[in-house]
Amino acid sequence: MNIIRHVEIIKRIDQLIRLQATGSPENCSARLGISKTKLYRIIRVMKNLNAPIEYDFSVQSYVYVEEVRFKFGFYTKENNIKKLNPFVG
Repeated sequence: MNIIRHVEIIKRIDQLIRLQATGSPENCSARLGISKTKLYRIIRVMKNLNAPIEYDFSVQSYVYVEEVRFKFGFYTKENNIKKLNPFVG
């Protein structure tokens, strides 16, 4: 799997976590079109990058236990940050 695809999956997982809408690992992996094992690997990578992720059984979703943001790409430094990479948000 290439790095752009990995980042796209991480971005999608991040969105689902923010919405508390990942569902079970089985549902989440099916929604993303990846295996459950690959989902667990990507969650582990996110945790290694300091994402405070836990699974909340009461809402049946992965959640962030504290507020974080995910960004990946190259940006110019101006008054406003301008994204240079159109593939990732």
